[in-house]
Amino acid sequence: MTDLYDSLSSFCTMQGTSYFGIADLTSVQDEVIRQGGEMTRFPYAVVFGIKLQHSIVDLLGQGSRAAKILYHHHAYQVINTRLDIISSGVANLIQKTGFSALPVPASVRVDDEQICSVFSHKLAARQAGFGWIGKSCMLITPDHGPRVRWGSVLTDAPLQAVSAPMEDRCGSCQACVDICPVKAYTGASFREEEPREARFAVERCDGYFLEMKKRNEEPVCGLCLYVCPYGRKR
Repeated sequence: MTDLYDSLSSFCTMQGTSYFGIADLTSVQDEVIRQGGEMTRFPYAVVFGIKLQHSIVDLLGQGSRAAKILYHHHAYQVINTRLDIISSGVANLIQKTGFSALPVPASVRVDDEQICSVFSHKLAARQAGFGWIGKSCMLITPDHGPRVRWGSVLTDAPLQAVSAPMEDRCGSCQACVDICPVKAYTGASFREEEPREARFAVERCDGYFLEMKKRNEEPVCGLCLYVCPYGRKR
């Protein structure tokens, strides 16, 4: 598996990723089941992340329509496409070796009731040791905060994996909680045994985006991502 790992790592590096690793999902199967159910047949995830441009993220502090349009174009239209292309390439490399691989879309909602995708990229990134789940429910990295978009490919290939989530480093910081325009965050720290609702009223966030659409505004917020001190430091 060393040759496959090296091939995947080299491919992702050439595609411009800032992070690459393997996550062991066997210890978080309950969470995988809760969100995706049938995804449990894959014990590992190849995880990769692309760092967002600070100049684009910093525009969110202005709150202007132009800033939101630029952010949406870069962080979603451009980066999602890049992540999906990398996912496809990673899955192809794994399949050539005879193992199964399932590329997870970068950002596709499959459940309107739970408001979630089929698999959590941030869960995989946490399991791969890249960061911790912050009070904003985003994956926070020590170097770039939440200013990273993640991709995952689920696989049964027995790659050398990491399963060592970082300790929470948010401390008493409440920046993301205080800036949220709809007060969607409770300020509680992440605990594995607690549901998302203990920290995040996702329906408030989703409703805010729907209201922006009704007002013919660009449905972009991102203030929690913008304000995180770990992302703002240089």
